Order: sequence, then C-alpha cells, then structure tokens
Amino acid sequence: MTPPPERTKTATSRAEARDRDGSRVRRFSPAERWIHRTTALLLGVCVLSAGCLYLPELAELVGRRALVVTVHEWSGILTPLPALLGLASRAFRADLTRLNRFGPHDRRWLRAALRRDHRRQERPAGKFKAGQKLYAGYIAGAVMVMAGTGLLMWFTDLAPLVWRTSATFVHDWLALAIGIVLLGHIGKAFADPEARRGMRTGRVERAWAAREHPLWRADEDTADGHRDAGHDTGDHEHRIR
Repeated sequence: MTPPPERTKTATSRAEARDRDGSRVRRFSPAERWIHRTTALLLGVCVLSAGCLYLPELAELVGRRALVVTVHEWSGILTPLPALLGLASRAFRADLTRLNRFGPHDRRWLRAALRRDHRRQERPAGKFKAGQKLYAGYIAGAVMVMAGTGLLMWFTDLAPLVWRTSATFVHDWLALAIGIVLLGHIGKAFADPEARRGMRTGRVERAWAAREHPLWRADEDTADGHRDAGHDTGDHEHRIR
C-alpha cells in the first residue's frame, strides 16, 4: 500500500531536518549504493539459479533447465562488473582502501569476537568493522574463483578433463559456502535497521555511527564523496565528533 502523500512529505521533511541539524552523517555515496544493489541482485540471481540446477525440488518446480543454465552462467559472469565499473567512483575506491587495511583495532575486534565478548569497548571499529572487512574480502575472492571455475565448466575446450573435474568440485562446494555466508550477512543486516537505512539512503544517525563505529571520522564523508579519504585508512582513525 502506498503511503498518503502528506505522510511521505512529512517523513521526507523530518529526514531533511535531521540532515540540517547534524544528527545524520553521510555513510555511502550514490555510486556505492548502486554497486551494492546491482551486485546483490546479480549474486542473488546466480545463487537462486544454482539452487534450481542442483535441488531436484526446485528443478521440477521451475523446469526449463536450459534457460536456467543460461541465466546462471550470465549472472555469474556479470557479478564482478558493478564493482569494476565502480572503480570510477572516488568514494568507492576510498572505501575499498579502508576494507583492505587491518589495524590494531581490527585485531582487537577479532579477538573479542572469538572470545564472544560483546562489550563495545572491546570491539572498536572504524568505518567498517573487522568482520565486515573479512566478509568483503571473502566475497570478492570467492566471486573471482567462481567465475574462473565456471568458465572452465562452460567452455569445455579451455582445459583438459582433469582440470574441468577439479573446477566442478571447487565450484560446487564453494557455492555452498557462499550461500551460507550470504545467509549470515543477510541475517546481520536484518538485525541492524540503521545499517540497512545507511545502505538504502546513504545516511545514518550520528549517534548510531558513534556507538557502532567510534573510530570512524564520519565528517570526511559528508561532501558527496568527492574527496579521497586515503589519508585516513591506516592503523588509526579519528573519532566521530
């Protein structure tokens, strides 16, 4: 059901007011949100089509196996494309640099996670938590491995039979691992509405940012993502003001 125009206008006005009074900070640029959505869509199509190929119940329900194979192949090949195109965005490149850097606070976060210590002071985080950095690295590597092994399975003349057999083994088991990790990622997202709002709108409450990412200097991301944040990607990050 579509909300009444008055209610939508009121909600928009409140959001704009929070932006003006400084209670919200910019977290993701439009380009980053586009990259996330399109990658999620392609990866979702790839996983669902894989399920239709490997699970008899879904295969019988959907049918048209040849079409499903084609959809699976092309969605898998296209999954890395949004991130590659996104390299044109300075904000995206700056966040990739953050994701690729581990500092002392990240190691402290991981030690606390292994001990199941949920105290916030034991889990310091910059713009991205250590767990988010590990997830991003895992998915990036897994997608490339899946694309490579998928190509060996798709174009049978590229390699000898033993290579294709090995590629099939790696592809199938890694697909299962990716599915499990994705479910965990989705579960974490549903458990944090403000994090979802940040990915949906690009902005989050300053109080949430200070609580969940106390080492992140959010002020550096408030100018529409046109400034390179490379100087703040080392071992230390500034606290939110």
